[in-house]
Amino acid sequence: MKQQDLDKVLKLHLLWLQNDKDGQKADLRSANLQDADLREVNLEGADLREINLEGASLEGANLQNVDLREANLREADLQDVDLWDANLQNVDLRGANLRDANLQGADLQKADLRDVDFREANLWGANLWDADLEGADMRKADLRYVNVRKADLRHADLKGAKLPIGIKLNVKQASKWNEVQ
Repeated sequence: MKQQDLDKVLKLHLLWLQNDKDGQKADLRSANLQDADLREVNLEGADLREINLEGASLEGANLQNVDLREANLREADLQDVDLWDANLQNVDLRGANLRDANLQGADLQKADLRDVDFREANLWGANLWDADLEGADMRKADLRYVNVRKADLRHADLKGAKLPIGIKLNVKQASKWNEVQ
């Protein structure tokens, strides 16, 4: 996608967020924005299904309520991003940086989250059902009320994480979390 086309979509989306009659909700389905610089962008509520954001920089972006189903976000920088209540089903986030991100209430069902940096991220109430979290760094992450049924937590680092009530794990026990759920 050309930068001028993207700039137009973002401008119209901001107008839409302000309830301006000339605004239009961003529809970037299947767009190729690999390695794009989208730091601090506001795409709240946008349709980003199947988008390619591999290696993109989205630091500090507002992605509340976005639809990112089937998206490619491999190696993307999502530090401090707000993904509150976002739909991330079947998303590929392998190796992405989600440090300090807000994923409260996000749906990450069947997501590929291998080697993701979730340090100090807020995953309160997120759905990680059947997600692959092998090797994820979840140190000091808020994992309260998270659904991890069928999730693969092998080699995930959970040191200092806020775990659901009644769950006490060390790193070696992470793969057994499902047995107590």
